[in-house]
Amino acid sequence: MPEEGVQLTPKSDLLTTQEIITLAKLFVKEGVEKIRLTGGEPLIRPDVVDIVGQLCKLEGLKTIAVTTNGMNLTKLLPRLKEAGLNAINISLDTLVPAKFEFIARRKGFHKVMEGIHKAIELGYRPVKVNCVVMRGFNEDELLGFVDFTKDLPLDVRFIEYMPFDGNKWNFKKMVSYREMLDTVKQQWPELEKLSCETSSTAKSYKVPHFQGQISFITSMSEHFCGSCNRLRITADGNLKVCLFGNSEVSLRDYLRSGASEEELVQVIGAAVGRKKKQHAGMFNISQMKNRPMILIGG
Repeated sequence: MPEEGVQLTPKSDLLTTQEIITLAKLFVKEGVEKIRLTGGEPLIRPDVVDIVGQLCKLEGLKTIAVTTNGMNLTKLLPRLKEAGLNAINISLDTLVPAKFEFIARRKGFHKVMEGIHKAIELGYRPVKVNCVVMRGFNEDELLGFVDFTKDLPLDVRFIEYMPFDGNKWNFKKMVSYREMLDTVKQQWPELEKLSCETSSTAKSYKVPHFQGQISFITSMSEHFCGSCNRLRITADGNLKVCLFGNSEVSLRDYLRSGASEEELVQVIGAAVGRKKKQHAGMFNISQMKNRPMILIGG
C-alpha cells in the first residue's frame, strides 16, 4: 500500500457482477481457460462468492483462481471452495509480524497465516505464496521462506521488485533472480530445477524431500514477454494487455453503451494486436506513468 494511500474508485465506476460475468463469458468463448480474481483485494467484494459460482458454470473454463492478501480468507474460503474456486495465491512479503504491520500499514499477520493453513486444510495444492523481495527490507528472509516449504505444500514465489506508481521503486532495492537463486543454493546446493509450461511466468525449484517448492518471477532481470499470454481487466473495466504498459481500453464503457459481442471482440482483438514484443525495460518503466499495483491487480 502506498504511504499516501490510494483514492477509492466510486462504486458506479466498478464493474457490476453481471458485467464481470458478461466479459468472462466472452473471453471464455474466445478460448480463455483460466480466470484469476485479484486486487486491490477481491475478497472485500460482497458478491465474490456469487461471482465464483457463476464463473464455475462457464463451459470451457478450467481454472478459477484468486490472489488475496489473506485477511478474510479463513472466513470465506469454505464458501469459495464450494462455489468452485480451485486455485489460491496469497500475498505475504514477510514472516515477521512487525515488518508485516509496517508494509501493510495494519495488523493482520496471524490472520494471513491462518488463511494459508485453512487453504491447506481444505485441500488446495499447492497454496501459492507471493513474496515481493526488496533489498533492505526482506531479502534476509529468503531462507526462512524456503524453509517454510519444508513441511507444507506451498509454492513460495519470489517476485522481483517492479516499478509502479507509489512504490518508490529504485534499482538498488531490486534483488535479481540470479542473486536470490545463489543465496538459496548456498544453503541448499542440492536444489533441483523443475519443468514449467511454456507460458509460465515462473522459474520453479524444489529442495529434495521438501513438501513444497519455490519459484522466481523474473519480470525485470529476465523478462518472459515473448511467452506471456495474460490479459488484465481492472476493477473499473479497463483492459490492459501488458502489466507494465500504460495503454488501456475501457470495456466497461463499451458494455454500457450497448456494444454487441462482435464489437467487443473486435475491440479486444485490436488491443491485443497492439501489444508490444516486450516491455520497455526496468529503467524506462520506472519513468512511465502507470497505475499503482493495488489498482491493477497481480
